[in-house]
Amino acid sequence: MQVDPVCGMEVKETTPYKTMYKGKIYYFCGPACKREFERDPETYLREGPKGMPE
Repeated sequence: MQVDPVCGMEVKETTPYKTMYKGKIYYFCGPACKREFERDPETYLREGPKGMPE
C-alpha cells in the first residue's frame, strides 16, 4: 500500500491514478487528488497531506 500525498489515504499500487515526479511514482485515491498534486507537488511533498481537495 502507498499513501496518497494529497489526502493521506492508503491506496493500492494498482490504482490507475498515479504520476511520476522527479523520478518517483506517487499514487492517488482518485483524479481530484492527482490533479491537485500535479498543480503544486512541492507543497504536498514539503507540508504533507491536507485532506481531500474541494
